[in-house]
Amino acid sequence: MKNPTPPRQAIALKYDGQQAPTLTAKGDDALAEAILKLARENEVPIYENAELVKLLARMELGDSIPEELYRTIAEIIAFAWTLKGKFPMGYDPHTAPVERDVTERGDDY
Repeated sequence: MKNPTPPRQAIALKYDGQQAPTLTAKGDDALAEAILKLARENEVPIYENAELVKLLARMELGDSIPEELYRTIAEIIAFAWTLKGKFPMGYDPHTAPVERDVTERGDDY
């Protein structure tokens, strides 16, 4: 007997640059597909992470993301902005330092 396929889930966040991002849409299966279709039609970047969606899907519509997820969501938003050619005020991508691969450690070195 095959394991049933888990429902496909999707969430949408809104970020105005002033307040924490808020949950604006969530759904399973057909509603999830409609959310994704709408995002594609409006050229909204889509980030796939099933575990993150599970966490955010527990929220109510209009809720701000929990503080524990600020960094994770900020990194996703920053990446989405760069895909669209957007950068924070005062940031010049042509003069920005080159990013290095750094392993985080708990001690100073």
